[in-house]
Amino acid sequence: MAAPSRDFTAPTVQLLTPEGELRPSPEAEEYLPLVEALPDAALEQFYRDMVISRRVDVMGANLQRQGQLALWVPSHGQEAAQVGSARAARPQDHIFPSYREHIVGMIRGLDPVAILKLFRGATLGGWTPEENGNFHLYTLVLASQTLHATGYAMGLQFDGATATGDPESDAAVLVYYGDGSTSQGDASEALVFASSYATPQVFFVQNNQWAISVPVSRQSRSPLSLRGGGFGMPGIRVDGNDVLASYAVTRRALEEARAGEGPSFIEAVTYRMGAHTTADDPTKYRTDDEVAYWTARDPITRFRTWLEGRGASAEYFDRVDEEAADVAAGVRTRALDVTAPPRSDIFAHVYAEAHPLMEAQAAWLEEYENSFEGDQA
Repeated sequence: MAAPSRDFTAPTVQLLTPEGELRPSPEAEEYLPLVEALPDAALEQFYRDMVISRRVDVMGANLQRQGQLALWVPSHGQEAAQVGSARAARPQDHIFPSYREHIVGMIRGLDPVAILKLFRGATLGGWTPEENGNFHLYTLVLASQTLHATGYAMGLQFDGATATGDPESDAAVLVYYGDGSTSQGDASEALVFASSYATPQVFFVQNNQWAISVPVSRQSRSPLSLRGGGFGMPGIRVDGNDVLASYAVTRRALEEARAGEGPSFIEAVTYRMGAHTTADDPTKYRTDDEVAYWTARDPITRFRTWLEGRGASAEYFDRVDEEAADVAAGVRTRALDVTAPPRSDIFAHVYAEAHPLMEAQAAWLEEYENSFEGDQA
């Protein structure tokens, strides 16, 4: 008896073609009204976000090469996925990032110097979510943020902070992670709990094709978006280099989450143009033809072409370039002024209240340091 045929394909929501034409795919027609309702100012903001993000990203990589950062995690190529999804969130929503969502944090009000301090080794956290648009701390342990996000979304339910029918106050959770993190057990556990409790939550997977040197084809024999249905929630595949599609799909999913319709799983198909981190050499595992294919699908070039077709002026693009250069230069100057924190910070936030163990360890360290006074180098 022949084995039954299996269809391991998934449609991709796309509004802008790689050539910069507004030509929705059949799956994207239902999302078109969300984009058509956007004012010109919002569309121009999308472009501004992406250009500034890339300029800051390049600056971060340069700082690392100059010995000013221990590590940098590039986001070059993934700007549309991040900007579109971040702009779809409301102020009351909570966002749980991985470690590559630099522009998402900036959109939520985070000073990028806080991110640079983390990679400079000057802080173990860097910011307070409540003071930065509910943008939670970076997570360097892969996929653990999916559990943090799911637990927070369950808390929103228990506190009655969602699904009340008031769009101005109902909150949802948006969690980012990569295709490599989908192979971690934490991600599957989070999907189980999210589905079981119908949490107000959106799982946003940036499929940038590579988990360091492991291709996504090795990690999953089917599109990642199909995993949503396996856990009992909608799974949507979107062109992650199309900022309009990323925005529209994420906005719809977040609205449904806030209304009490449960979680969604979004796979944004994009590409990491640079290295996984500055400790990686992608030329060891990627071909020039592959990079050229994705270069032709650059999210910023695509969106600029469309804006130009709508009548955006050369002066507008020049102003954005100038602003991006100014932002990056200012961030660089302030990052170089960051100094090492006092050693006492090691003990400051381990416990919510004063603790004798921390006091004893702090006293020991002070005594140990004082024992070297007068020693010659």
